Amino acid sequence: MHAPAPGSPTAPFWTRSVDALCTELDCSHDGLTTAQADARLAHYGQNADATVRQTGLFRAIVRRLFEPLSLILLVAAIVSISTGDSVGGTIIVAILAISIGLEAVQERQALGAAAALRRTVALKAEVKRDGQFVQIAVEGVVPGDVMRVRAGDIIPADGLVLDSDAFTANEAALTGEPYPVEKRPGTVTGETAGEASNALFRGAVGQTGEAIALVVHCGAATVFGGAAAALDEATELSPFQRDLRSYGLLTARLTIVLVVVVLATSVFFGRPALQSLMFAVALAVGLTPELLPMITTVTLSRGAMRMAKRKVIVKRLASIHDLGAMTVLCTDKTGTLTSAEITLARSLSPAAAEDPRTARLAAIAASLGGDRGALDAALLAAAPAADTGWTLVGRHAFDFARRLGSVVASGPEGTILIAKGAPEAILALCTSSQGGSAMGAAERTAALAQVTALAGREGLRTIAVASRAWTGPAQTVSAADETGLVFEGLCAFADPPKATAAAAIARLAAAGIRLKILSGDDPVVVKRLAGLVGMKADRVLSGADITHLSDDALAVQVRHVDAYGRLAPDQKSRIVRALQARGAVVGYLGDGINDAPALKGADIGLSVAGATGVAQAAADMILLDSDLAVVADGVEEGRRTFANILKYIRMGASSNFGNMLSMAVASFFLPFLPMLPTQILLNNLLYDVSEIGIPFDTVRAEAIAKPQVWNLRDLVKFAAIMGPLSSLFDLLTFAGLVLLFHAAPPEFRTAWFLESMATQVLVIFIIRTNGRPWANRASPILTMTSLGALLVALALPFTPLAHWLGFQTPPLAMTGGIVAVVVAYLVCAELLKGIAIRPSRATRHAHQRGPIPR
Repeated sequence: MHAPAPGSPTAPFWTRSVDALCTELDCSHDGLTTAQADARLAHYGQNADATVRQTGLFRAIVRRLFEPLSLILLVAAIVSISTGDSVGGTIIVAILAISIGLEAVQERQALGAAAALRRTVALKAEVKRDGQFVQIAVEGVVPGDVMRVRAGDIIPADGLVLDSDAFTANEAALTGEPYPVEKRPGTVTGETAGEASNALFRGAVGQTGEAIALVVHCGAATVFGGAAAALDEATELSPFQRDLRSYGLLTARLTIVLVVVVLATSVFFGRPALQSLMFAVALAVGLTPELLPMITTVTLSRGAMRMAKRKVIVKRLASIHDLGAMTVLCTDKTGTLTSAEITLARSLSPAAAEDPRTARLAAIAASLGGDRGALDAALLAAAPAADTGWTLVGRHAFDFARRLGSVVASGPEGTILIAKGAPEAILALCTSSQGGSAMGAAERTAALAQVTALAGREGLRTIAVASRAWTGPAQTVSAADETGLVFEGLCAFADPPKATAAAAIARLAAAGIRLKILSGDDPVVVKRLAGLVGMKADRVLSGADITHLSDDALAVQVRHVDAYGRLAPDQKSRIVRALQARGAVVGYLGDGINDAPALKGADIGLSVAGATGVAQAAADMILLDSDLAVVADGVEEGRRTFANILKYIRMGASSNFGNMLSMAVASFFLPFLPMLPTQILLNNLLYDVSEIGIPFDTVRAEAIAKPQVWNLRDLVKFAAIMGPLSSLFDLLTFAGLVLLFHAAPPEFRTAWFLESMATQVLVIFIIRTNGRPWANRASPILTMTSLGALLVALALPFTPLAHWLGFQTPPLAMTGGIVAVVVAYLVCAELLKGIAIRPSRATRHAHQRGPIPR
């Protein structure tokens, strides 16, 4: 257990003074002794996150066994075996074991693959112990330590900067800001991590220079640790799991009612108790969709394999369906919509006209004497041959206090001093501008207004470039030499959107999915990016705005606002919850530490291969290719998977429910059982075999055009139409067999077995599609399994096995009558399926308006 972390619960540590923190931490600027550090390590615990609970294989299997459908199958198997039907009970147990085993193995393999992708955080840290800086394991860092961080180091803990030398940090994984952040001692009043220029945060990466900081928070108390703690929260049921559980509970209630009624009726009519019990159990097994767990798992597993070919690792199988049901996709900006690579966007003269000379001079300075940070890298990429013919004469390294640096270079234009840095710093040193005009207060104000316009209108970050002829000897350049400069112009930088982003967003919108940008970056930058990728973002809410909104008020705002900036991790998850409260199925795509809580709270968490380990651990899927187009592909796969699962559900509603209802009704009026328990189980087994090909079936384009909705009301409506239709033809069959053919019990059971098998197997070709069966043919695999099972069923009464199964070969006229009934049923099913499949008014209204209306 970690002891409570030091620090005020209301004021962030970076808003407090070093002396105040040293007093609270009982330490000094000189660090700790080894004895003090050991005592603190025992008190506070290791500088690591709490271990995320991992569900073991045994517990995962037990959890699946306690799902309603699994429990129904287990009870049916136990009763079947106890009443002497060991074959039927064994078959049910085998089906259940295979489906649970497949799902458990698939998810364990995916978790293993995801673990292999996670990146390792800092393994070593440099802290001051006993007056000397030493290397220790990162887990040994404690509050009160003084740590030193250099370029390339992963910062091991949260701390307040005591001293810095040209230190910048990349905090993109924490704040979403792609540009390096300058860190220096000082006082900060802003309460967001993005404003903490005097603080270092665990998980950020040093870009340039060196910094020394007082460690304030470690482990779970850090900003990083707070995000990682979300992984240890209990995971709620996904939309697919909730729907499946609801369906299972409905089936269980219906099964119990039917069994009780049939058993009571059989006993009332004086039939043998054991035979009545076996018949009731057979009815229960017949009504239960035994193959649903297997078909669901196989269909999802096939979807996972297809998605793996598209560079997507599926950690949780049910998330494939949830991705298809998704109505809102929230995404971070950096690395998902943008390339996370700073590029030169504009090279402007003092007159604000495009001028490549400005970028060329800046690239010469970057090549000969720059710090090779992100901005220098962008300059060199834009003008890779700018330094050809130029040699370095002298250099004044970038001064973070003055916010500029310079080089003296000799080349085709002679020997010149080139300075670049913050616009306000460079402009203050300029006395003229390119072309010879004087540089006074009015000109400086105009230039700074251009900088503001570039930031506000286009979200660009700028530097200024200036030069002057160098006439003196080669020497070390000093600040005194950086005077009397000529203003050359501005270089503006951007984190551009990915080339595929706009098309992918349009594709998602066409599929009924609304995109929202949830970023830690500046709202101005977020608004500009939204416009570039084709989104309408008239308003952008900031983290400060959301802080003052209640949950109810936020739930109203998320209906209309699609872009958010300067968000803290908990604010991202608040927005996700607000969307869910409005009935949306929410996906979240992110790759940073600050995305972990939202990834965990969303219905579908999506991360990328290059993401932080925390983000990958929180996600349900990991994209090996960070592209929204991959998400769009996954959405189609999820909808295709659900469409095939829904085919099985509909078959059960139209066939299983209809047949069991027929048997229940027949038990009231017939003096004998309409079908023997063994025949019922055989009927059910062959029927299940016929459906094995469903996961391989094709799906029409219109079936995956919109988010899928598993609506129990619509399923009940379908069952209420197609089930009684099936029963109606069963009752016609009963009447014909009794009144026309005067069939004896064996003939009756055989004839109804044949009619039952033919109707429930062949109807799949009708209800599998909203269109005409001949216009949208089934896949070869489904055709083969369905017709193969039907042929076996039709052949059994005419083989030597007939006697053992209680069958008797029916007369030719009786067989012809059965064929006529089957044809009539299929015609009626085709005519009525449009009414049965048509969504309810509420469902249609939800599709038309969407869960988050504008």
